[in-house]
Amino acid sequence: MSITQKTLFGWKEIEELGDLERLNLVLKTIPDEALMRCLEEERARGRDDYPVRAVWNSLLAGIVYQHPSIESLRRELMRNETLLALCGFDVLKGIQAVPTAAAYSRFFKRLIQHESLVRDIFTKLVHLLVQEIPDFGNTLAIDGKKINSFGKPVRDSKKQSSDGRRDTDADWGVKTYAGINEHGKPWEKVVSWFGYRVHLLVDADYELPVDFRVTQASKAEQPVAREILGALPDRFPDIVDRAQYLVGDRGYDDKKILHTAIELGMSPIIDIRNLWKDGDTTKIVDGADNVAYDYKGTVTCFCPVTLKEHRMCYGGYEKERDSHKYLCPALAKGIHCEGQHRCSVGRQIRIPLAQDRRIFTPTARSSYQWERIYNKRTAIERVNSRIDNVFMFEQHYIRGNKKMEIRITLAFIVMLSMALGRVRQNSVELMRSLVRSTA
Repeated sequence: MSITQKTLFGWKEIEELGDLERLNLVLKTIPDEALMRCLEEERARGRDDYPVRAVWNSLLAGIVYQHPSIESLRRELMRNETLLALCGFDVLKGIQAVPTAAAYSRFFKRLIQHESLVRDIFTKLVHLLVQEIPDFGNTLAIDGKKINSFGKPVRDSKKQSSDGRRDTDADWGVKTYAGINEHGKPWEKVVSWFGYRVHLLVDADYELPVDFRVTQASKAEQPVAREILGALPDRFPDIVDRAQYLVGDRGYDDKKILHTAIELGMSPIIDIRNLWKDGDTTKIVDGADNVAYDYKGTVTCFCPVTLKEHRMCYGGYEKERDSHKYLCPALAKGIHCEGQHRCSVGRQIRIPLAQDRRIFTPTARSSYQWERIYNKRTAIERVNSRIDNVFMFEQHYIRGNKKMEIRITLAFIVMLSMALGRVRQNSVELMRSLVRSTA
């Protein structure tokens, strides 16, 4: 009998909370002391009309309350005294306590100057989640996310300098989606946009970001994926220690990515492209004249008498041999095969991964396990959807790469802070229930 275990975190729990509760989670959890001290030391004895911590807290509140612009946030602060006080402003000053648009602009420039400290907050949150959630980072998923720029593209080479309306950092990106519809016909959709691309590595079970890069839209996904994976041992060794799978669509079907994942101890669960150019639909397994495989790793055998094709039964991965084991379908499933006694395969055959390491990975593509884990790839699509709808990147006023990178980082900081705060709440509740059950 299986016992259902209560998980420490699910994003639905965050969605059910009110804005004030979510903001409280963020402010109580976020490890921002190093950044705050740095900004306060810079200000030193200068004017303190708008306290550093209060302005910072209000920026976080703007993300939690889903304000698309600074002016929208300012209007909220002017009418919401509870929020104004929670952020740390002096409510006795009334609307005079609310920072001006220019003050927010200057503060944002200071955040850009200290981008590394802002990024450190994200990194600390990932490490804290690893400590709090035993299986955080077990299954990772990777994908790219398009972000449109609010600025206009530069069409005239004489106008390369920014004038406030144009975005001179962004460029055009193109992404092609393809598949087969319910009628068996192939389809293809080409999407182009002007702006940026967020390259995301997320936990596929908890739907939370683990690492990311922000680039121009034209930057290809594969080289950035190799960069993210290559940096994991230095940035997140605790994630590398527990990561078991790397999930991605066929856009990440790359020998270097597969090799890097395996070197890091992960089994790549990445869809495959058909790169066979010779027109063959199957290839013969080395040393077995009547056993073949296709580009998706499906292994079949042929009856030596009737030449009838049968799909072989998967028998598991043998790590010490670095091979997959496939069983005779006649013996494993009772399928009738006239040439069974003349077959050279016998009871089973081992296919070393070295046969073709793109096709044969530690988790067999033809196994139910591969399909089950690959289905977790939809987690990153839900994260992408939240970036657009919850964190307002479908409707924003951001121009420039530095501003975009800081704004994306802040969104992920808020996302991880809410998750960490909720995990800690649930840990206390689970501990209390455990104490009650043993009392």
